[in-house]
Amino acid sequence: MLLGRGSSRLTNQEMHMSKRILVVALAVMVVPVLARTLAAQAQGAKGSPAKTATWTPPKTPWGHPDLQGSWTSDSARGIPTQRPEQFAGRAELTDQEFAERTARDEQTIKNARAASGVQTGGRDGAWRGSQSFRQTSLLVDPPDGRMPPITPEAEKRRATRDRGSFGDGPFNGPEDFTLYDRCITRGIVGGVLPVPYGNGNVILQTPDSFVISYEMIHDTRVIPLNGRPHLGQNLRQYLGDSRGHWEGNSLVVETTNFTDKTSLGANGNGLRHTEAMRMIERFTRTAPDVMRYEITINDPKTYTRPWTLSLPLIAPRGFEVLPYECHEGNGAVKYILSAERTEDKALAEDLKKGIVRARKAPQNAINVPPGTE
Repeated sequence: MLLGRGSSRLTNQEMHMSKRILVVALAVMVVPVLARTLAAQAQGAKGSPAKTATWTPPKTPWGHPDLQGSWTSDSARGIPTQRPEQFAGRAELTDQEFAERTARDEQTIKNARAASGVQTGGRDGAWRGSQSFRQTSLLVDPPDGRMPPITPEAEKRRATRDRGSFGDGPFNGPEDFTLYDRCITRGIVGGVLPVPYGNGNVILQTPDSFVISYEMIHDTRVIPLNGRPHLGQNLRQYLGDSRGHWEGNSLVVETTNFTDKTSLGANGNGLRHTEAMRMIERFTRTAPDVMRYEITINDPKTYTRPWTLSLPLIAPRGFEVLPYECHEGNGAVKYILSAERTEDKALAEDLKKGIVRARKAPQNAINVPPGTE
């Protein structure tokens, strides 16, 4: 967590209600959002896609599969992004491995419910739900579950700025930070990949729009479903330009017109993609409280082949997305820039004394208890 980073676990009722009103207002510009009807079918055995293959999702009053609700990727915490060597050649866990993961997941919930004060993992882990999933990695294509190699061109683009305040700088201005550091956006992928907190999103639908609002940094996308063409190529946006259509019970969203200012890692950190990137998302509800979310990335200037992530999203009973006040109290950029200038002076003074040392990292000892560093 960054110094001064906003919190997503506020309890102020008025702020919570204003957030919900804002999100709903975006969806009701033309057509009122209608309440969803939950299916009566019971869910199959946890973590077993085969048991839910015949489940039929409920429909909206206008006939589209109903994806609405408050969802979280907390269920994917504990599933590695890339497949570990011990699972090589296997997309799913064995029964014994699955039992071990289930036990770990249950312990995560217990620890989160018992947490008090500032503790590793925090209380958000309680929302990971009672279900565990068998997949050995979030990355499902290439089939080996490993990220494809990057291109020589992308290798030349690597920069310390890619990690922002989690890197070693130097930090001479706001442009040296990520858009996450600056409370602007985490990007589409970074907005869904599970991190220690703030993994919720809200989905709303109208007959001709699909709306998804992310908890952390509170991005909201309003995606047309009416066949409207993409924007002209000269118009670029951090979250690109998205258009959706239905394929059976799956909503398929194609996004183009990205900038080259965002990345695809957790919290939007990591090697930046290019403007050439195209993204395909698939939203498929597989049970009353489970949705399969797939993201395919195709950026030939960065990766040697396309790759796909698959995440289970869940809707635990009682789960709600609360306001995430990022700018309010976020001193990360200001404090780090101030500390960097102080470090400049300290390095110069040490040099006068004949002391040559490395620059301290901006988050030096941030996780070390005071008085023990």
